[in-house]
Amino acid sequence: MAYEKQLEDLAAREAKARAMGSPKRLAERKAAGILNARERAALLFDPGTLDEVGLLAQSTRPDMHGKTPADGVVSGFGRIGGRLAGANVADFTTYGSSSAEVHGKKQGYVRLACEKNGLPLIYLNECAGGRIPDIMGAAGIGRAGEGGRYTRRRSSPVLAACLGLTYGGGAFACINSDLVVMRKGAVLAVSSQMTTSVAIGEESDPQNLGGWRLHTETTGYVDAAVDTDEEAIAWIKRALGYLPDHANALTAPAPFDDEARSDALLDIVPESRAKTYDMRKAIAAIADAGSVLPVKDRYAKVAVTALARIKGRAVGIIATNPMFKGGALDPDSCGKIASFIVLCDSFNLPIVFLADTPGFLVGLESEKRGLPGKIMNFMAALELSTVPKIALVLRKSFGQAYLNMGAGRSDATAVWAGSEISFMDPAVAVNIVYAVKKDDDPARFEELVKAVSKDTSAYDLAAPFMAQAVIDPRDTRAYLANQLDIFSRRLTGGIGEHRLADWPPAI
Repeated sequence: MAYEKQLEDLAAREAKARAMGSPKRLAERKAAGILNARERAALLFDPGTLDEVGLLAQSTRPDMHGKTPADGVVSGFGRIGGRLAGANVADFTTYGSSSAEVHGKKQGYVRLACEKNGLPLIYLNECAGGRIPDIMGAAGIGRAGEGGRYTRRRSSPVLAACLGLTYGGGAFACINSDLVVMRKGAVLAVSSQMTTSVAIGEESDPQNLGGWRLHTETTGYVDAAVDTDEEAIAWIKRALGYLPDHANALTAPAPFDDEARSDALLDIVPESRAKTYDMRKAIAAIADAGSVLPVKDRYAKVAVTALARIKGRAVGIIATNPMFKGGALDPDSCGKIASFIVLCDSFNLPIVFLADTPGFLVGLESEKRGLPGKIMNFMAALELSTVPKIALVLRKSFGQAYLNMGAGRSDATAVWAGSEISFMDPAVAVNIVYAVKKDDDPARFEELVKAVSKDTSAYDLAAPFMAQAVIDPRDTRAYLANQLDIFSRRLTGGIGEHRLADWPPAI
């Protein structure tokens, strides 16, 4: 057969590259229930759709020739639920999928192709950091980062999974992504504990250095944590379903079972604003059944940020949760909400604000942590955003938080009947103005609270047309759906101006 020798040689080279790195490492991963790079890629893409690039790429160093199959990363394009996307999948069995010249060129090739052609990009990360000795020396450092790119305009969605020890470039790729999921047991940090122990004499457990609890609860860099590789990839695929292919497109609508009224809200939300409840249950009653995907659910819990659908339309939901800190927004929650506004505005997702808040959590600790600046960053993101915004007050909203939670700054503002709106909680105002506390003189306190509470009702807000509607709580879902229909038409076809596309990625 013509070309027989050449074809045999090609097949042998491809087979060697697909075999990946150390057989011992591959066996260890299998025994631990951790997928290898090619298994992850196969799970991410629809069967048979991966169009791999750089399969035969390898290190250009003469002493490494033949030792770095695919140079430690599976790169290419395929379909996810029928949608074209690109991916860079780290192969930790090949020199820890460490960053090096060819490795970086492959990843950059896929990234640029996704940006130019409006395709989502997925990173399945596990990276030992920079490859030594490749990056050592004055010339070597250029191979690690000089040709890299560490900012991005959000022209198409980037989603990442942290699936193992992930340092250096792998960590930075996660931070620069729009949404990040982390497998429990993985680590995301600038450098490993081996580096920190030598460089600064600091010994630390890898999980304390960059584990899932740190990044879901303290830094907020990770949006969700799961138990297995399979769950992480499933989360990526689900999250992608709320986003368009690129910034100049809309997310496709989804089927839904409609309910005319949200009757369950009367049972979920107590009439008395002195009683608490879980806002997440209210959101589930408003959104399409099973459509709510929490984002940063374990971080700054007083603020709820979630992707969801209302009558099939993908939306971003921002809410305050009275179950935590009484619904008072703190510095972390401001950063969490601002970054979520950036996500929604960049990819044409209308935003629904649900406010039930006494205001911002003031005090020494909040001031030390920069609350005034965080409030203004939050407000800047809100005012720069150009996607449709609908604001709703459920029971109460006081002070600057009333504005930050979209009221008066949205296309439509509505309030539940019975809601209270004012500069501050009347009980706090009585203490400030009259220096009377409830425990000191209960009768006098209640009398003053009643006086200060005048003109704070939903109807007092509606009378000067500062709210467009006062609604029955049971009509919440229908009201939001109608307003989204109206304000999502836009002469631009629902595509925003993307004025937040260059907003820095970190909270």
